[in-house]
Amino acid sequence: MAIVKWSFWGVFWLMVGAVMHYSLPQYDVVRIVDTYEKRQDINDWTRIFWSDPDDLTNTLENRDVQFIQAVFPSGKAIVYRNEDTGWSWPPYFKFDTANLYTEASDRISTRADPQWVSIMHYGWRNQFFSIFPNAVSIESVEGPNDKPFNWFTYGFLVLMGSAVAFLWRAWVRFRRRHLDPVMEEVEGGLDSAGEAVNYRWHRLRRWLDTWKGRNRR
Repeated sequence: MAIVKWSFWGVFWLMVGAVMHYSLPQYDVVRIVDTYEKRQDINDWTRIFWSDPDDLTNTLENRDVQFIQAVFPSGKAIVYRNEDTGWSWPPYFKFDTANLYTEASDRISTRADPQWVSIMHYGWRNQFFSIFPNAVSIESVEGPNDKPFNWFTYGFLVLMGSAVAFLWRAWVRFRRRHLDPVMEEVEGGLDSAGEAVNYRWHRLRRWLDTWKGRNRR
């Protein structure tokens, strides 16, 4: 039973962690090398990793999506999608896709004359399933090591951890004050009932034994 309990909570917190890691903002310091637009198929299970800013997008099997190609200071390539989130999840309320695309195109630079930018985004990059993080904002930075501190994400995690700790302590206190006494009373009643049943069973057996002795006579 303990294994099932801890397995359940382990899977639960892994799912919570995955949702937060996907949804919370992250910052990348990169050099933009190109921007382009491509017709993208969204008719399979990976649809959940594409934005649905309005009801119409839910009925489309493919649509034009804007992309931003960039390179990390290490030389590793990264590709972002540029989609409005609208009022859907996660709640970034992004409606400026066209402006962001223009800003990204204006910041294209070469390896010989790099212009480093900080791209705030959410989501994951997976080449096998063609999943792309969604760029939310672009800001110029002084150099490849000038990465902004992620105040929102760390603040959110601290607040969430504090809330979970508070709720857990409140639950433990509630259980000790209200549930544990009731459970002890129920267990005590069951023990008493079990003892009463055993007592009656022993009396019945002794009575039956007396009849066995009479039959032998």
